[in-house]
Parts: sequence; structure tokens; C-alpha cells
Amino acid sequence: MLILTGNMPMPLPTETTPNGYVKRWWKEAVVYQVYPRSFYDSNGDGIGDLRGIIEKLDHIKGLGVDVIWLSPHFDSPNADNGYDIREYRKVGAEFGTMQDFDDLLTAIKAAGMRLIIDLVVNHTSDEHEWFVESRSSYNNPKRDYYIWSEHKPNDWPSIFGGPAWTQSPGGDWYLHLFDPKQPDLNWDNPEVRVEVYDIMRFWLDKGVDGFRMDVIPFISKDKTFPNLPEDLRAKPQYLYTTGPHVHDYLHEMNTEVLQQYDVMTVGEAFGVTLQDTPKFVDERRQELDMVFQFAAVEVDRGPDGRWKPWTLPQLKAVFTRQDKALDHHGWPTMFLSNHDNPRIVSRYGDDRPEWREKSAMLLATLILTMKGTPFIYQGDELGLTNRTFTHIDQFNDLWTKNAWQDEVENGPCSEADFFANQNKVSRDHARMPMPWTAQGGFTTGQAWFALNPNFTEINAESSQTIYRFYADLIALRHAEPALVYGDYSDLAPAHPHLFTYTRTLGDTTFLICLNFSVEITAFESGVESEPVLSNYASPFGPMRGWEARIYKV
Repeated sequence: MLILTGNMPMPLPTETTPNGYVKRWWKEAVVYQVYPRSFYDSNGDGIGDLRGIIEKLDHIKGLGVDVIWLSPHFDSPNADNGYDIREYRKVGAEFGTMQDFDDLLTAIKAAGMRLIIDLVVNHTSDEHEWFVESRSSYNNPKRDYYIWSEHKPNDWPSIFGGPAWTQSPGGDWYLHLFDPKQPDLNWDNPEVRVEVYDIMRFWLDKGVDGFRMDVIPFISKDKTFPNLPEDLRAKPQYLYTTGPHVHDYLHEMNTEVLQQYDVMTVGEAFGVTLQDTPKFVDERRQELDMVFQFAAVEVDRGPDGRWKPWTLPQLKAVFTRQDKALDHHGWPTMFLSNHDNPRIVSRYGDDRPEWREKSAMLLATLILTMKGTPFIYQGDELGLTNRTFTHIDQFNDLWTKNAWQDEVENGPCSEADFFANQNKVSRDHARMPMPWTAQGGFTTGQAWFALNPNFTEINAESSQTIYRFYADLIALRHAEPALVYGDYSDLAPAHPHLFTYTRTLGDTTFLICLNFSVEITAFESGVESEPVLSNYASPFGPMRGWEARIYKV
């Protein structure tokens, strides 16, 4: 039986835009993601920490962002870099103390920003006290907190590779859609949901402004445990997001907790199709505010999840499909990078020295003028690039190490092919420590993970041109409601190099022109317009290599 709070919901705003959107602060915000382990180390132990974020807070504030998203800072054995939580109400010792967290939250608020944190409640660490008790005996009160079976029920694979079922020393099998050290919680047990809601209130009552919810569509499981259809063998996430009660539980979470606070929620919708996205974010359903829809960051992935070439019309089509999938009752996110994806300049731009800055600024223009709440990942504002890995020991990520075992040690993949793919797709590209100076500047000790070897040339001190361009774009977005709420239209969906689109609200229209190539390309706006911002000094005539222009029509 759920314990109802009895609290009255927060009154929702009713002011609407001319095209029908209800105005909310999180729709107008720009979010900056901090991966604390790799941001800045304040004490020389080689690991980024909460005090380090406080020391570098001016760097974030200088961009003009509104919200900081803090990746997991909880106590964890770090089998999956913090996404395996051992204690939800405790700060990981490597990051500091709860007092450090409170000081960080105070500093963020004093700087005029808000803070959201990760909510990782599809699974816990196998070292969490709930799981320790759950596996201790059949009669333990926490036994039903996880999903157990006397036999291996089906052929479900883990997202990280290998089977999703592991046999415990007692003989029973438990479900883990990720690593064996990340057992899945049993959300069908109402006591589990009460525990989760209590954890949420703990952080919200501290003053946190919302949550990024890790793989939240996975929380409901089909307890008939059907085998995976053959066409989903490479992408099981498309089955794992279709549990029978996922929307019941998200609505209950909203009713029981979220409606009592003025907060934002964004769900990691890994495996959720564009067609199903409105079920999660339609404001009339009272579930989530937004989700991260993965179509744009899967444009360079084949059916097997490996890298494949992509074209600009394919990327443009994603944004058009997303725009058509959501009406004014739903709100999108705009992101091309995070801790789970390679660096955007190497992925969507051109990381050669002569084009890195221009393409980094072009991608910033796309992110900050597209429809949806924009999310910037640490280092995007510096134009950080991928590195070239040449040996498996250079990687840290569990996913890559499992892929090495599956593809090279036990599979047909050659080492050369493996590295060619991982140098395109590895999550480790984004997880390397931030380079603050030409000497590295991340730590006075030995960094937990090697910096990109190009830190001597690409660092915070040397990348101020890109940083200032991000700040200018964010200021423009804040000043112009049309760049937040404006309707979107792609003007040349088939053009192989130019991405030209408009954002229109009432009688205000912005025209954005982006040249995704080094080729000089003819361009005529066709309308009377005024240049507002560009990554070149004179935004006139043909579009130059990786040129970005914003016009006010």
C-alpha cells in the first residue's frame, strides 16, 4: 500500500505563447552537464570533486547557463562510474562530503543558477544494503525488492553485453539489464516505489531543482519474460522500454512527489521511439517534463550499434520528425553530447586544427537555436575532441571492455577493426578529465584517467573564442523568445551541406544558416534580413567552410 503524502500540488503557470506553449522556466533554460569525476580536482587525489566544481563555478556561470546537471555524486563502488549506487543519501567519498554538496548547492543558487541531479532507480549497486539483504535468504523482507527466478527465464541480453541474468551463490537468478553489479529493482513492489519517492524528497527538500532520470523507461518489466524477438537482438532497449506499468509508475511518481515542487524532470529515453515519446512528455499525462530522445545521436549507428557513415539530410530529418511528433503539449530536448557519447566536434564537425573552432561554433549555433531545452556537456564550450586509442588498457569504460571480450577475444573482430570503431563511438572520449591549462590543470596529482594528449593545444585557456561564442549564443537565446518557443521549419531538407531553418513566434522570425562542410556554398536568404551573429567577421555572400549565421528576418 502506497503512503500518500497529502500535499497539495504546486500551482502551474498558465501564461501561454502565441503558438500555444505554456511557459515554464525549464523550457527557457540552458543546461550544462558536469561529470564530477572529470571536471576539476581540488585536493590533488586525481579525481574531480564537489569542491572542484565550486572553484570552477565562474567558468560555468560565465557562459550564462541557467541549470547545472550534476552526474552521479553518490556513494558507489564505481563498477559503472557511479551509476551503480550503494547509498542514495550519501556522497561518494571521492567527491567529498554532504557538507561539500550543501556548499555547492548554496554556491550555485547564489550564482543565480539551479541544480538538477541524477536519479538512478532502475537498478542499484549489488553492494546496496537492499540487495545484500535480498540475496541473503528467501524470507528476508527485502527479497522482493529485486527480480529473482529459480531458473533463467529467458534470453534477455544485458545492454553492456552478455546475459541479463546472473546466478547467485544461492542458486537463484537475478535480473540486471546492465552489469551484474547493477541488479534491477522490482518496481512492481509498492514498497520499492515508496523508498524511491522518499529518496527523491530527501534531495528535493535540500533544494535540488529536479532530476535527470537514468534509463527511467526500463523500470517496468514484463513478468511473463518473453524471449527477445530476433529483430531486437542488437537493440534490446526497444523491448525494455515497453513494460506494462511504466506510465502508471511515472504518473504515480509525478502525483506523489514531483507535483509538490517547482522542478524539472528529464528522462533518459534510451529505446523510446519518437512515436512513443508523447506518452512520456505530454503535459496532460503528468509524467515527465522532457526526455532525451536518441535519434540524433544514433544517426551514425548501424543496426548492430557500430559506427556507420551518415549524411546531413539524415540528421535534418531527425529534427523534422521530432518536431512533428510533439505538439504544443510536449516539449523536446536538444542535445548532441553527454557522458555517454563521443565529442561533438569529432562526431558532427571537423576536428582538424584549421576547422575545429569554426565547426565547434557551428554546432553550438545548432544546439542553441534549435527547438527544445538545450543541454551542453562539459568541454563542448572548449571544442574538445576525441582521442585515438591504440590499446585496450587505455580504456576505462565497462561497455568498451565488455565489447573487447565479446568482439575480439570471443568473436570475429580484429583488433584494428575494434579500435577503428571504438575511436568513433567510445564513451571514454567524453569522460577524460577537463584540460584547464596547457599543463593540464585538472589535478596536481595523478589523474584517475589520462587526459587527451592534445591538452597542450586544446584547453580552457586556449579556447576562449569558442567559449565566448557559446556565451553570446546563450545571451541571444535568453533575449529572444522566438529562439525558445518559435515554430521550426527546415527550408532545404535535401541539401547535402547547408542546414537552413527558421524559428518563428508571432511576427518575429530568425533564419539560421549552417554550412556543414569546408566547401564554399552559394547562399541567398531570399528575404530581407539582418545578420545577428556569425562565426565569421562578415556574414555576407557565399557560405564559407563551417560557417554559421543567424539572421533576424
